[in-house]
Amino acid sequence: MKPTHKLLFVLCPMLVLGFIYYSSGKLRLHMWGQKARNPLELVYKYGNLSEGTCKPGYAAAKMTAIFPKFVKPAPMFLDRNFKRLAKVSNYFPPFGFKTQERIIDSILAATKNYGLGKELDGPGCRRCIIVGNGGILFNKSLGSRIDDYDVVVRLNEAPVAGFTKDVGTKTTMRITYPEGAIQKPENYEKDSLFVFSAFKSLDFKWLRQMVLKEKLRGIEGFWKSVAHYVPREPSDMRILNPYFIQEAAFQFIGLPFNDGLMGKGNIPTLGTVAITMALHNCDEVAVAGFGYDMNKPHAPLHYYETVKMSAIKESWTHNISKEKEFLRKLVKANVITDLTNGI
Repeated sequence: MKPTHKLLFVLCPMLVLGFIYYSSGKLRLHMWGQKARNPLELVYKYGNLSEGTCKPGYAAAKMTAIFPKFVKPAPMFLDRNFKRLAKVSNYFPPFGFKTQERIIDSILAATKNYGLGKELDGPGCRRCIIVGNGGILFNKSLGSRIDDYDVVVRLNEAPVAGFTKDVGTKTTMRITYPEGAIQKPENYEKDSLFVFSAFKSLDFKWLRQMVLKEKLRGIEGFWKSVAHYVPREPSDMRILNPYFIQEAAFQFIGLPFNDGLMGKGNIPTLGTVAITMALHNCDEVAVAGFGYDMNKPHAPLHYYETVKMSAIKESWTHNISKEKEFLRKLVKANVITDLTNGI
């Protein structure tokens, strides 16, 4: 073999390996916007931003560092193309919408809107806060800080009026289910979205009656009384993507799969579901009013009533200790910010 041929024989594999190495590096840079796992990359991307500046993609970037399979794109609400959502189409409620397609179609045909609104659906950076109902919010004077977020999410029937100093005045959306919905029409905010989260098939029937302003029928099967009327226009009502319940339960918290059906201790709380939703749809995520301290039995359970912490009994549907473990993991990794330090 000639010397030149020997040289080429040695150089060619080296060049090929070099190209593969270079290409893989370029690929990693290309994928940065979706999966940033290296802490140094995070420092480089966000370290020079001034304090208070919204960090684009921050929550998702931090999330992939601890959950490598996390993929950000996941629609917040169901729209007319909801049947294409393969991850939830084969599950019954609460982890999907199997057998409920027809009734969901009729609801979405009436609501006609499937986003947050023109101002918030744009490409800008979005900072969100989930306001829990915990007594730890009381007397913290966090109202103005909460109102400073782009999207303020509230849960079930937790009131705002009379508690604005601690919980703020702004409500972008209120996520609820039939038994948790506000029952007095005068207590509803006039400018927020009513976001429905279904935990059983009966819940969708209730929502259709609320959307179409029909007389409530078939209330057998609810575990407590439910609202008979929701004073919101259909255009202000949404259906939360059930994927967030599924993902929170089985991928993040690690609850029993139970053949994909509701069972003992395998349903995440609505607060954790809301946080999961925010991680997919917000650039920065904060929480306030989360965390139950069972070592303080005489502390208030909720910020708006006198019921004590000792009133909490073992839950059939939730696993509070496993959820707390998951949420602490998010706080420790700086995926979310806990304003009340209750987690």
